[in-house]
Order: sequence, then C-alpha cells, then structure tokens
Amino acid sequence: MGIFKAYDIRGKFPKELDAALGRKIGNAFAHLLKAKRLAVGRDMRTHSPELQAAVIEGIRDAGCDVVDMGLCSTPMAYFGIGSQDVDGGLNVTASHNPGEYNGMKLCSRGARPISAANGILDIERMVAAAQPAVAAKRGEVRKVELLDAYAEHVARFAKIERPLVVAVDVANGMAAYTLPPILARLKNVTAHTLFMQLDGTFPNHEANPLKEENLRDVKKLLGSTKADAGIAFDGDADRCCFVDDAGQTLSADLMTALLAREMLREKPGKPVVYDLRSSWVVKEEIEKAGGTAVRDRVGHSFIKATMRGNGAIFGGELSGHFYFADNYVCDSGEIAFVSALSMLSRGTQTLAQRAAGLRRYHASGEINFHVEDKDGAIARLRETYKAGRQDMLDGITVEFGDLRSPDWWWFNVRASNTEPLLRLNLEARTAAIRDARKAELVGLLGTPVDH
Repeated sequence: MGIFKAYDIRGKFPKELDAALGRKIGNAFAHLLKAKRLAVGRDMRTHSPELQAAVIEGIRDAGCDVVDMGLCSTPMAYFGIGSQDVDGGLNVTASHNPGEYNGMKLCSRGARPISAANGILDIERMVAAAQPAVAAKRGEVRKVELLDAYAEHVARFAKIERPLVVAVDVANGMAAYTLPPILARLKNVTAHTLFMQLDGTFPNHEANPLKEENLRDVKKLLGSTKADAGIAFDGDADRCCFVDDAGQTLSADLMTALLAREMLREKPGKPVVYDLRSSWVVKEEIEKAGGTAVRDRVGHSFIKATMRGNGAIFGGELSGHFYFADNYVCDSGEIAFVSALSMLSRGTQTLAQRAAGLRRYHASGEINFHVEDKDGAIARLRETYKAGRQDMLDGITVEFGDLRSPDWWWFNVRASNTEPLLRLNLEARTAAIRDARKAELVGLLGTPVDH
C-alpha cells in the first residue's frame, strides 16, 4: 500500500515521504480545502520539524496563512484546529509507528476528519499532477502556544472526588509533553511516570500499548507503587490502554462500557457509539445505563460521523480510541485518562472490581492474517457460516445461538483499512467454545501473523 491511507498519510522518512513531497502535500491540502488559514502541528520525531516546515511552505505557496501550533499530541492538534479560526489543519505524526516513519493526520474546519473517502485520495492525485503556480502573495505564518489552553480544556473533564495513585507510561511520546500541565491541574492525583523524555527514536519500547509486551513496564510500576490503575499512551497520545489494580490488562471495549455508564449518569438516554469488534457487554451496559447503543464500522472517520449524526455523547473503539462530544467529537487519550480517573474516584470499588462484572464473555482478541484475496476469503466465510445470523456492516459478522445459552458465540472478519490484512475478532459464552471456534476459523484463514 502507498503512503495515502484510509485515515491518514504515513510512510518511512525519507524513503517514502520526504520534505519535497511534504511541501506538495501541504500545497494540495490548502487547495483541496480552498483554505485561507490552516493550523499545523507536529510530534517529537527526529524528522518532524523538517517535515512540518516543508508542509507549511507548501501551504504558503497556495496563498494560505498558517497557524503554527508547534509540538502537539494529535488530540492537542484537534483542539487547536477546533478552537482556532481556521479552515482545517493537520498534525505531522506517524502515531505509534516506529521512529523511521512519519506522516500526517488531517482535518477540515471544526476538526472534522479527512479520510480517503473525502480528501486523502484527492490529495494523492493532486500531488501526482503538475504543480500549480505559487500564489502571487504567499501566506503568512503565526505561531501560537496552545499547551496551557489544551491542559485547561482536558482538566475540565476531571471530577476527581478522592485521592488516587496512578502509574503512567508515555513511551517517550507526545504525552510526555501534554501530560505534565494536565497533572498539575489534578490536585487529587499522584502520578508515577515512565519515559517522560520526548524521544522520537522510542528507545525504551514501541509506543503501541495494544501490544501486551509494551505494557510490561507500566505493570511493574503499578505493582511497585500499589497504584489504583496503570495507563499507557501511544506515540501521539490519541490512544491509551488501561491496567487494573490487580495488574490485569483492561481491554478498551470494557473501558468503553465503564466510561459510557458514567457519562450516561449525567446525560441519560443519549446515544453512545461503539465499534463492531467490541464485546457484546458494551451494548448491554449502555442499554442497562439507559443509553442508546449505536454499533458502527471500525475507524475514526466513521465513528465521528456517526456520533455527529446521532448526537452521541461518547464513543469507543477496541483499538483504544475514545471519543468525546464535548471535545469537538474527537478522540483524546488525555481526556480518556482523566475521565477514567474521575470514574474511579466515585465510590470505593477498585478498577479490578468494576471490571470483574464485565468479563462475562470470552474474547479471542484481534488476530491478523495475510490473505491475498480478502474479498474471496470473506465470501467463503459467508457461505461456510450461512446457518448463522449474518451482517456485512464491516466485513462479515456472524452470530450463533442464544446469548443466554452456553453454546452462544460470534465472530467478525474484516479487511484492515490501513494494512494488507484480514482481522478476526471472536467472542463466546465459554472459553472452550471460544478456543474451538477460534481454531476452526484459523484453519480457514491461515497462519496468524504477529502485528
């Protein structure tokens, strides 16, 4: 796959994405939006200053002014784009990818996402075509400092009622920059932190908390400090993952259920959006709390559009993205962090105790397969499992049995929007059913690949 992907632009620097191409992308972006003013931020990668500078020059070539936001986590960039008078903007980042990668996440006015469906492929075509002439009057650049304003914005989501101790691993990523002023505003929180030095080479471990091996350090810190919870951020801080006080990883779908329950206490009856890989528990808990559960396709552009269309207050994905209506309908690892602490501070139940009641089904976790003919594989699954209840919202989802019976199970197989993979998620009433059906599907799809 090329660097112009379903949700962002991403590739190895400078082999696939260099400053010259960055300048063309900036120029195309400005022309795409017919923009008069765009905001541009960057992460801490070693080549991000060079790439950001090139993007800014390309935007200026189009006669468009630039608001230079400087260092930004992706959620902080969304905040800047949403709160400033700009026609859109982007953050130079490659999220959780290793240090040799870079890229861009793009938005239009109001921090609405730009994806392959509404602009990224247009930018790809514009970059490949003859370049437009430089505007007679190039755009101007204005630098802004948004860190304190963003920290204040995040802190407004905090309602922490009693003292808490937390263990936090930022993996040398952008949360090392955004978290200190946020923590300074959380008077009831004692934070023990790891890898708080910005370092785009990620010297300690990969900045991807979905991989269990990347949670080892925060789990060790949690145990030594007897913290109430552990939190690990990804490289650009738009995702975070949680560990309970017993040292057990808390999957993001279960955290979606917990946070939804809390938010619906304040705004009963409102919709909450969740992605279709999530445990059946999420729907059950949303409805039990009086909310309307809205199941959606995987991917931030879909979740955000569905939230806007349904007036949802919150959304969550199995990948660790958490979306907040009062945050320009955007995801923020930092807001998820303070929201989880606020939830935990209410009452006396520990995080492990709160999660225990949600672990009532048995999930496989996401399993990846390299499959050349992805459409053909999904068509074969549709035929093989035609006895089940099927839907094709995103790939194929099939459910068997009654939810209350011991033989109940379901699975989803979908094509990745960002990589040449099929992804399997499966859940069952019992561990034995899960393991048997997982083995059956692996036999049909091939050897799982590490991801």
